[in-house]
Amino acid sequence: MQKYWDTLQNKNDLNQTDLLANLIEEAETIVVGIGAGMSASTGFTYVGKRFTDAFPDFIEKYQLLDMLQASLFTFADEPEYWAFQSRFVLMNYFDQPTGQAYVDLKKILANKSYHVITTNADNAFYAAAFNMDKVFRIQGEYGLLQCSNHCHQQTYQDEELMRQMVKEQKNMRVPENLVPYCPKCDAPLEVNKRTEEKGMVEDASFHEQKARYEDFLAQTKDKKTLFLEIGVGHTTPQFIKHPFHKMTKENEKALFVTMNERDYFIPHAIRQQSIQISDDIEDTFHSIITNKINN
Repeated sequence: MQKYWDTLQNKNDLNQTDLLANLIEEAETIVVGIGAGMSASTGFTYVGKRFTDAFPDFIEKYQLLDMLQASLFTFADEPEYWAFQSRFVLMNYFDQPTGQAYVDLKKILANKSYHVITTNADNAFYAAAFNMDKVFRIQGEYGLLQCSNHCHQQTYQDEELMRQMVKEQKNMRVPENLVPYCPKCDAPLEVNKRTEEKGMVEDASFHEQKARYEDFLAQTKDKKTLFLEIGVGHTTPQFIKHPFHKMTKENEKALFVTMNERDYFIPHAIRQQSIQISDDIEDTFHSIITNKINN
């Protein structure tokens, strides 16, 4: 790898921030994979006070452990489902503030050839004013609704309805007249989020995102490509982690960099093409930006 990446010649003399900054600068093209750890690093956690303050009633009734588990829980009926989901959608989409880690990453990538794939369904990319033509949201979006029967491949958005549900819900239930139904088959609508059992509705926008991402990947072959994995765990490795491993193996000029406090298995075939950054994600990005300004 050292014959392709000059930075690796002296990587042992660099701290993790400088190592990553140099690799990003040197890369001809960058494929960025972003998971829940990225949002968590900038404060959008699914556990702790953020969860317990917003859903004490649901936690007491169902002993729910975290917000992500709760978002996939099978509630008693539609009014209860939407009492939870409307609060969840406002918190993690319509009212989610701007995350500094996303703002800094956008600045870091500004002059690079890059594309993003993310399993996150929150509002972080919109809030940070990313170029959404460069973002593939493979797991859906909390702010969109879909038919629970998946009878047609179209999604809907109704922020006003979500706010009305939160305002008018009582005893963990929204009024029956606020429950949204599919205009095609009259099945209840649900949040546009992929599940293991059902998958999700993939509308025209999804397929446009997918096509742009695949076109970009086709252009990275034989280039000095940095596969930058940020905050990706092992819940759905088939979307980012495993493809990044495979594409790194297929390109001798590629480098796989994973940013994560936890250690995850890296295939032996790409160990020599892999680097782990264990420092805090938000702090690392902010340091890169600060160093750029000071230099």
